[in-house]
Amino acid sequence: MIDVYYWPTPNGWKITIMLEECALPYTVTPVNIGRGEQFTPAFLAVSPNNRMPAIVDHEPAGGGAPVAIFESAAILQYLAEKTGRFLPQDVRGKYEVLQWVAWQVANLGPVAGQLNHFASYASEKLPYAIERFTNEMNRLLGVLERRLADRSYLAGEYSIADMATWCWVFPEYQGRKVLADFPLVARWWETVASRPAVKKGRAVGEELRRSGPLDDQARKVLFGQTAASVAKAEAETR
Repeated sequence: MIDVYYWPTPNGWKITIMLEECALPYTVTPVNIGRGEQFTPAFLAVSPNNRMPAIVDHEPAGGGAPVAIFESAAILQYLAEKTGRFLPQDVRGKYEVLQWVAWQVANLGPVAGQLNHFASYASEKLPYAIERFTNEMNRLLGVLERRLADRSYLAGEYSIADMATWCWVFPEYQGRKVLADFPLVARWWETVASRPAVKKGRAVGEELRRSGPLDDQARKVLFGQTAASVAKAEAETR
């Protein structure tokens, strides 16, 4: 059994999608990131970066003590190696996949997250920041479009690279059809979205998001973190 510390966000969806694709049994422990549950001692023991998702595998390969892993890319690779699925074993195929996973966590995810923050959550609208991240998001979609010109998936066969990237590509955003200029990305997105495991994994915990706009407490927890504020929050949960 695998315990998943989770909140329904793109990074969380990556893991539930992979677990569903691999048909691995798992339990979900919600971590309400808007209420500071990521600062509890129990969660910090699994994820010292105060971020979800994280997992604990109680039946690791070779037996022994449970294995705890944080960071979505590391979790995806771990699950792929555990099951022998969605990550080639030959060196060329393996790193064809892993470089696109790295691309997602280093480029697409942070840029999409910053764009969403400045466009949707920032208390002051900063045109420069919005334009900066809108343009960079557009550039990254162009990278995907070129990549998909001669293949159906990012690394040839469907893999953890597609799962990781799919979660951070939004066909529509703030009333705009984002993929209108990227037909190959749009086709790929729909192909991945049609997979039963993707639908099921994406839906995990959907009801947890139905709490309306962020209140002041959630904004403070999500957007006001510093080393000092995190240390204080951790102390308050002990």
